[in-house]
Amino acid sequence: MSSSRKSPAAILRRLKQNTPDGETALPELEKRQEFTIDQLAREAGSTVRNVRAYQDRGLLPPPEKRGRTGIYTDVHLARLKIIGALLERGYTLNNIRDLLSAWEQGRDLNDILGLEVAVTSWQNPEVPSYKDYQDLIDDFGEDITPEVMTKAVSLGYMIPEGMRLRVPYPRIYNAGKELVENGVPLDAVLTHVRLVRQEVDKLAERFIDMIVEHLVDEKYGPNSLPEGEDVARLAEFITRIRPLAEAVVNDELGRVLEKSINKVLVDRLENVLAHLEKHH
Repeated sequence: MSSSRKSPAAILRRLKQNTPDGETALPELEKRQEFTIDQLAREAGSTVRNVRAYQDRGLLPPPEKRGRTGIYTDVHLARLKIIGALLERGYTLNNIRDLLSAWEQGRDLNDILGLEVAVTSWQNPEVPSYKDYQDLIDDFGEDITPEVMTKAVSLGYMIPEGMRLRVPYPRIYNAGKELVENGVPLDAVLTHVRLVRQEVDKLAERFIDMIVEHLVDEKYGPNSLPEGEDVARLAEFITRIRPLAEAVVNDELGRVLEKSINKVLVDRLENVLAHLEKHH
């Protein structure tokens, strides 16, 4: 692995690719979520054994003790997600320990924890709904097939939980329902959503690249991380990225949709006129 790939700024830049889809808004450190070690491991997609090993190596802060139970917070979850993302990219635990030591040196711990949580804890602002199989039949009728359900689950729009399904994005679910009611097959909707997601992924990457370039690289260069007051300022700004990006995307999407709809209408009228002329 080249030294440039191990630089702190390069690692931070790549971590944005691990940001969960659709999540937003940093929970304030005063309003932390709390987990037992089992809940923490499950939430991070790790294991209890790994959590304990990371603690032993000094990669993860110890939990708060309440009686005989260790209580972890979203700060631990953020650090655990960062460790997992770096391990997936081929870094060793020694690499990660050196990075975290360099990151913490000379910086306020609360600011560091705030930035880590901001980078990793984007939460979906919608309240999820729950559906059972009969609800799906009522909403989508014969469009519900095992293949279609598998596709919806793979896209993260339905998450099996016991005998029911969690719908994390009710607005998207309702949009799909309305499209189906108006004659668009659900399988076609999901196929096009997958294509749209690829384009949205590219758009999000460009947006984050712009922020990293102007808020980090221009001041600190490509091989360093923010220092001093900039750490807390960057963490606070990250929590506002989603509404800022949504404002830009919504307005631009509305503009392009209007333009595209007008073009489709004019093209269709032109085809009708050409057909009429051919038969006169």
